[in-house]
Amino acid sequence: MEQTRQKDPSVAVLLLKLIFFLALISGTVLVWFPLFILFPAVRHSPVVWNAASITGAILIDIGAAVVLWCGLAFAIIGKGTPAIIEPPRVLVARGLYRYVRNPMYLAVFAILAGESLLFWSAHLAGYAVVVVIGFNLFVRLYEEPNLKKRIGPAYVEYCRSVPRWIPKPPTKRPSDAL
Repeated sequence: MEQTRQKDPSVAVLLLKLIFFLALISGTVLVWFPLFILFPAVRHSPVVWNAASITGAILIDIGAAVVLWCGLAFAIIGKGTPAIIEPPRVLVARGLYRYVRNPMYLAVFAILAGESLLFWSAHLAGYAVVVVIGFNLFVRLYEEPNLKKRIGPAYVEYCRSVPRWIPKPPTKRPSDAL
């Protein structure tokens, strides 16, 4: 009996899935929920440009760039998406992932913190804290145990070399693609 090997999806298909993920999941967490929290106040009060709102806009821009970079890295290097239904097949340990294990989650937090500053909203800040707590629980209870099972010792070594949340320069370069 011939054993068939599962073929990696094409980069084009992965990029389409990434666009869908970013629009659906990231759009919901980063756009629709914040608008729901802000509405109707945002309709009646324009942004006042000051140091806090400018800092917020910068955080949003940096966070969006990091989310996009991470998503592209998952599709091109990892042969998957950020979605749990089609995770990367290859551990991405390049670029930002050499400094911190979860740059995409940190970027989402940066965007939410930026929105809180941009709109000077304590409610959005509270939402950002809830999202961060949810990310931490998800990473510790599901994502990391799952990756340890799927990838094994290479992921355990990666965890020893790269911090979960606080970026730091790599002391020992993990393999680029484990």
